[in-house]
Amino acid sequence: MLNESGTQQNLFQRKSTEKIVRAQNHSVVSLFSGCGGMDLGFRGGFSIFGRKYAENPFKIIWANELNQAACRTYRRNLNEDIYCGDIWDFMNQLPTSADVLIGGFPCQDLSINGKGLGINGKRSILYSAMVEAIKIVKPKVFVAENVKGLLLKTRRDSFQRIMEDFNSLGYDVSHELYHAADYGVPQSRERVFIVGTLKNANKFAPPAPELSKENWLTASEAIGDLESKEMDESVNHIWSAANVSGEQGNRRLVADRPGFTIRAECHGNIQFHYSLPRRISMREAARIQSFPDDFIFDAKLRETERQVGNAVPPVLAWHIAQSVAECLAD
Repeated sequence: MLNESGTQQNLFQRKSTEKIVRAQNHSVVSLFSGCGGMDLGFRGGFSIFGRKYAENPFKIIWANELNQAACRTYRRNLNEDIYCGDIWDFMNQLPTSADVLIGGFPCQDLSINGKGLGINGKRSILYSAMVEAIKIVKPKVFVAENVKGLLLKTRRDSFQRIMEDFNSLGYDVSHELYHAADYGVPQSRERVFIVGTLKNANKFAPPAPELSKENWLTASEAIGDLESKEMDESVNHIWSAANVSGEQGNRRLVADRPGFTIRAECHGNIQFHYSLPRRISMREAARIQSFPDDFIFDAKLRETERQVGNAVPPVLAWHIAQSVAECLAD
C-alpha cells in the first residue's frame, strides 16, 4: 500500500541483487534515444516507488534522436547534449570507440498494432543504422530494444535478418523477451532486448526477475496519490479530454493490476483512470512507465504522450544495465 507521501511500501523486501563495483564509468553511445528512458536507466541514480536505483558505472558520451521535442526533454533531464536529427546525417560524427552502444530502433512497422511492413517499413529499416554505427564505434557490448511483435511468426523473416546482420559483426548475440512488471514497472509491457558481446567480454546473463505475478506493482499503488491532485502542467499532470473512441483508448485501468501498455500513438485516446471520470494524466502515464516525478517532459500533451509511450521504462533499463556492467567486469 501507499504511505502518506504516496510512495510504495514493502515492494522490494528481498536482499539487493546489485553486484557492480562502480570503480569506473564505461562510455556509452546512445542511438534513437527518445526522451532518455534507456539512458536514465543505464546511468541510474534515481528514485521511484520508494526505491533508490543506484548509479550504474556508465557515462553517456554521445546521443542522437530525431524528434525535436524529445531532444528538449533529454537535455532538460539528463544534462547531456544530444545530436538532434536524422542518424544518417551524423554517422561521420560518431565516436570511433566506446564500451557500449544502446538503442531502441523504431518499431512501428514491427508492432502488433502496426501495418505489418516488417523491417522493410520506412521506420524499422533504421535498425540498419544501428548496424552501421556498431561497425564504426566497435563497442564491447551493444543493446538493441524492440517490441514483442518482432518475435511473431509473421515477422520471422524480419527477425532472422536482423539477427543475421548483428551476428555478422563478430559478436555473440542473444535475445530475450522481458515482462516489465517482473522488474518493478507497474505495467503489462513486454519487450525484446537483443544483446551482443565481443568474444573478449563476459557473456551476457539476463537479469533475474525481482517480482512474481502475485506481487506485481499495481496501478493504484503507482498513481493512487495523484487522484486528488488538480491538473498541473508544470509537472505534466495534464490529461486528454477525448471522448470514448470507436477504435482505441477505451480501456480503463484496473486498480489492483499493473497498467496496460502505454502506447505512443494514441492520438489522445490513452487509457482511462480506474476510478476517476477521465483519462490518465501524462504524469500518471510516466509513473506507469517508471519515470521518477522529477523527470519533466518538455512538451505539450500530445508530444509528451508520444515520448512517454516510445520510451524504454527506466527501471527495466536499469536492470539490463546491471547485467551489461557484469559483461565488462574484470
